[in-house]
Amino acid sequence: MSKRILVVTSIFFGLFLIAYNLHNYLIDAVLPFSLFKVYLFHLIAAIIVYIGIEIVSDKLPNQAGYAYLTFIFIKIGVFVLIFQSSVFANDDLTQIERVGLVVPLFLFLITEAVSVSRLLNNQ
Repeated sequence: MSKRILVVTSIFFGLFLIAYNLHNYLIDAVLPFSLFKVYLFHLIAAIIVYIGIEIVSDKLPNQAGYAYLTFIFIKIGVFVLIFQSSVFANDDLTQIERVGLVVPLFLFLITEAVSVSRLLNNQ
């Protein structure tokens, strides 16, 4: 269990470093939010979600899928609460700003889903 958590956490950190630096390098515009904070939020949330699913799958393996859905809804809700003033106060986001929000979300969401599915399929 702890070895899997360490491996998945290192994958999340690697994804964070590569994706953030590439995204920051490719964007020329000034964003109304901190791109680093968006990536950092998704990194921390992905690690928490994976560790939570590891714990739930050890205790209640049949309920791990439902726990994953619950964690995802909580993650989205916390994102909205934290970034409410900087992201959702501006009604007219440009295309670059929208991409700046969606790319980290989908990168970490896909990586989380693959990690959790591998965990649940192995048990």
